[in-house]
Amino acid sequence: MRKIILFILGLVILAGALFIAKKIMDNRKVPAPREKKIITSVFTQTVKNGKVPVTVSTNGALTAKYRVELYSEVQGVFESSATDFKPGAYYQEGSVLLKINSDEHQANLRAQKSSLFNQIVLLLPDLRLDYPESFPDWEKYVNNFDMESPIEPLPSAKSEREKLFVTGRNIYTPYYTVKNLEERMSKYTIRAPFSGVLTEALVTTGTLIRSGQKLGEFINPNVYELQVPVNTSYSDLIRVGQDVSLHNIENTKKWSGRVIRINSIIEQSTQSIQVFILVSGKDLKEGMYLEADLEAREINDAFEIDRKLLVNNNQIFYVRDTTLGLTMIDPAYFKEKSVIVQGLEDGMKILARPVPGASDGMTVQVLEDLTQTN
Repeated sequence: MRKIILFILGLVILAGALFIAKKIMDNRKVPAPREKKIITSVFTQTVKNGKVPVTVSTNGALTAKYRVELYSEVQGVFESSATDFKPGAYYQEGSVLLKINSDEHQANLRAQKSSLFNQIVLLLPDLRLDYPESFPDWEKYVNNFDMESPIEPLPSAKSEREKLFVTGRNIYTPYYTVKNLEERMSKYTIRAPFSGVLTEALVTTGTLIRSGQKLGEFINPNVYELQVPVNTSYSDLIRVGQDVSLHNIENTKKWSGRVIRINSIIEQSTQSIQVFILVSGKDLKEGMYLEADLEAREINDAFEIDRKLLVNNNQIFYVRDTTLGLTMIDPAYFKEKSVIVQGLEDGMKILARPVPGASDGMTVQVLEDLTQTN
């Protein structure tokens, strides 16, 4: 009996313990897990409205402003040059680019001069008798006649009858023949019209040159023109004499230029006009590509930002204390990488760099104000 009582008592105690344990577990409050808050770091810039220039960017290739294509007007053998007639050769102004052998032409010129001299000598006796007042001038002309020097102008007739008399003796025709041959004689020597560089050479010493044959190209390597297309919407804002900023494609070198001409014809395919910019400076070469930045106009009360900061093309994020907000803006002009906007308040803190996953009301930590740093 005693064992039975102890067994029953043990069962009652165990059941009671299980009941109390269950009650404690049911009444236990499990705290809700805390949400981990992620704070994004951002860079900002301070808005400072003002006049922002609208810059039209375009590009083109350099061409020499002073360029001469060399052609021969006479025939003969290429005899000599002041230096090697090859691309890259430099010539001073007035130096000989090409000298073509002119022995045959020189002989013909001397023959014509001799014929003219004889005609004038035969004229003198009749002039002494019929026009004694003009005889001293013609005699002096004969005495000063030089076969090797350029021919001097004939003495002027003192009357119409004297002029007809001289014409009847066939003096003027050989005179102008000699003048024509002397003019043609100058074509056998081609001189540099300015100091420059030979960019193309199509003949060498000893080559037989024919009349009308192209010999090469000669340029001034110090002054260039840049021809660039500009949209017609800005044609009325660009003027002759306007300064232009230029740089190479890599944007490592800069030059200053000036608008010298504006073509009035519009290209139908691109709806643009051609603007010509004069530029000179170190490291410029024929055919080199340059980018030109032309200031077309200014926008008042505006601020320029990165195009990547735009949201739906008419909003941007700003920072108020530690929270992001969206504000409406008015894009005034889109550039290739930036946009000029209006509608921002001075002193407003806006994002300086895009933030992936940014949203209205997002908590952020401002790392640095890039406006103050710059």
